[in-house]
Amino acid sequence: MAYLLSVNVGTPVRTDHSDMSHTGIDKQPVEGPVAIFVPGPRGTQETGVAGDRVCDTRHHGGPDQAVYAYAREDLDTWAGELGRDLPSGVFGENLTTSGLDVTGARIGERWLVGDTAVLEVSAPRIPCRTFAGWLGERGWIKTFTRRAIPGAYLRVIHPGSVRAGDEVRVVHTPPHDVTIGLAFRALTAEPELLPRLLPADALPVWTREKIRNRLAA
Repeated sequence: MAYLLSVNVGTPVRTDHSDMSHTGIDKQPVEGPVAIFVPGPRGTQETGVAGDRVCDTRHHGGPDQAVYAYAREDLDTWAGELGRDLPSGVFGENLTTSGLDVTGARIGERWLVGDTAVLEVSAPRIPCRTFAGWLGERGWIKTFTRRAIPGAYLRVIHPGSVRAGDEVRVVHTPPHDVTIGLAFRALTAEPELLPRLLPADALPVWTREKIRNRLAA
């Protein structure tokens, strides 16, 4: 059974690794139910997780990046490669999952989390300087990109309440093969894969525009 290992929220902390003075990447597991909802447009500090915040509102937040999920299995892979402990939430993820193939999730796939919250897979996470500085690993952006296990941004289709231990069930699978892993590789190191992303209508509008512009160049 796939389930939530933890639900993680972050409050702003100071950072020297961004042109923003603070970052919300420091996510910590919380106990009890947490409300999941559709956030305001990009440009606001609110995410789709109650109590959570983003600081760089130019590149994060909004309905297409309401929630960020990462698999505990993938964190464990990184922990082995990096030789360090990686607690749930350390990648800035709101949901740390267990038993779920997040990299293999298709764009537009929908998950029922707990009894009511329905989330839709929208896009892979693209690493940034803030993430690299937070981890403190030399060459982290290149390493993360090469490994291609980016985690998934999610939209909130139906609001609800979630908590650690809730079951995660895939309730809709779109009729294409565009996974989080494929989208990440196409958008980063393997642009020759970009045409394969065209059937994924659930990608964010700005991502689809970027794909069309790059294919037309």
